[in-house]
Amino acid sequence: MSGRELAARVGPVGVWLAALAELPATDARRIAAEIESMGYGALWIGESPAHKEVFTHAGLLLAGTERLVVATGIATIWGRDAIATDCAAQTLGEAHPGRFVLGLGASHAEAGRGQGHDRPLTALREYLDVLDTKPYRGPLSARPVPRVLAALRPRMQELGRDRAAGVHTFFVPPSHTAAVRERIGPAAFLAPEQAVVVGTDPDRARGTARAHVATRLRLHNYRAHLAALGYDEADLAGSGSDRLVDDLVAHGDPDAVAERLRAHLDAGADHVAVHPLVDAAAGPAEILAALRHLAPLRTGLPDTRFRAPVTTGEPC
Repeated sequence: MSGRELAARVGPVGVWLAALAELPATDARRIAAEIESMGYGALWIGESPAHKEVFTHAGLLLAGTERLVVATGIATIWGRDAIATDCAAQTLGEAHPGRFVLGLGASHAEAGRGQGHDRPLTALREYLDVLDTKPYRGPLSARPVPRVLAALRPRMQELGRDRAAGVHTFFVPPSHTAAVRERIGPAAFLAPEQAVVVGTDPDRARGTARAHVATRLRLHNYRAHLAALGYDEADLAGSGSDRLVDDLVAHGDPDAVAERLRAHLDAGADHVAVHPLVDAAAGPAEILAALRHLAPLRTGLPDTRFRAPVTTGEPC
């Protein structure tokens, strides 16, 4: 599937929600169904060695929804070999035609998989070689499962352009989105994640945002990524400077947050995955409340609700 076809499939606004991996399956399915009803086009789920296995989790969410696209954001190449990944992806693609996106990446050295993390670009390239040369022999969907790569740095972005439908980025400002679009060209798919805090108390909102940034600043690959974008040691120290926090996490009322989502779209994103942040003690109700405030029909964001239904007809 081409990048343009994938962009049309998922629409311009989706949701990135790692918290689902920590909830019982019945609650996760219910939340996914509510996200679908709000008009979001895709639901991105992450992978952690301490939570639900990502393909099993995707299957649960697909079974609990009717139209929503479920994307792995991302499935790590260190979690399973390429053949196992292909078998899982093709199984989901055939069971739910046009509704599963395989997001792949090398993750980070601190992921806790109990193995090395040497030469991630080479490892991912070799992983793709296996995916491309070991044909799956089970039943296939008429709509091929699209593949996107996690790509913060230029060479990974070029790999996503050349060997996949495009790239998925995380923890990035709109300026990064603009640079990626210039590098990968107009045909490739581009889907940044955007962390958000919806609230009118600026101190509380920035506190929630700073806690999110602080956890990522402990990871080497994110620090290197931000340094390459021009942030200096003062920005990266401790839990991050105000400038860094404000650049990476949109916070404020729904209109202010929606403006940041539009900034990514204006910079060349095809699809922005809204990542709602809430206080540590908050539960699913607060997450859903934030998403309702930002739902496309309420904020004037491009709406995905009335896209043409996915069929099992001609392949993409």
